[in-house]
Amino acid sequence: MLDGELQHKMPIVTFLSDFGTSDGFAAAMKGVVLDLCPGVQIVDATHEIAPGDIEAAAWTLSQYWRLYPAGTVHLAVVDPGVGGARQPMALVADQRYVVAPNNGLVTHVVRAAASWCCVEVAEAAYMRPEPSSTFHGRDIFAPAAAHLAGGLPLERLGPPLEEPCLLEMEPPERREREIRGRVVHVDRFGNLITDIPGGWVDEMWRFEVAGHDLGSRRRTYSDVGAGELLVVIGSAGTVEIAARDSSAAKVLGAARGDPVVAKRRLGEAG
Repeated sequence: MLDGELQHKMPIVTFLSDFGTSDGFAAAMKGVVLDLCPGVQIVDATHEIAPGDIEAAAWTLSQYWRLYPAGTVHLAVVDPGVGGARQPMALVADQRYVVAPNNGLVTHVVRAAASWCCVEVAEAAYMRPEPSSTFHGRDIFAPAAAHLAGGLPLERLGPPLEEPCLLEMEPPERREREIRGRVVHVDRFGNLITDIPGGWVDEMWRFEVAGHDLGSRRRTYSDVGAGELLVVIGSAGTVEIAARDSSAAKVLGAARGDPVVAKRRLGEAG
């Protein structure tokens, strides 16, 4: 749906980037948004994505984009291809907007949304004059986000994009007695968040990662002693591997992309 009338009393723009906060890049984008859309409410999602880590940015965006009110504009800039062939894009999905480079950052949003459409941000009238080839966040993405927050119809930003770039990700596999998935995110606590849906497993499944048998699913971190490894269903609704009061990533030497296997013992009903 192309809908330029998704507004609320105080427009909201959230920010996600890999800029950090020490160089003024995030502040520059905020200044552009506030200048073009006075009164907007700015929410910092994070500026601590590892430099150029599009997959981490896509996963992080997936955790919050739909929790904000209809009409919210999510500005997400992790853009190792800045100045190259990738297009700047703007997307409306389930009545929330995302402004981002067309490099896969919107993967989880597109796959989760009931409806969406997107355009290339190409209309110079909604950019800063003479955009820098190295700072599209300030000169292209931030102005587009500000104009959308102010009520500009999406289609005014540029021509339709039929197929946004999506990251190639193998989905988890489920068989009668074996499930195979992978670690898709390591959070700041060292928890290994997987792509295995929590609804696929119960206490009869045993999990393996990095050569370690982790046993069956537990209900909460407090079910084990300090330093012990455990498997829980995390807040994302997927299987999560943790170490109480410690880092499962460090204990196991595991990282994003590592395989996770769950097996059901013979003789146990599924």
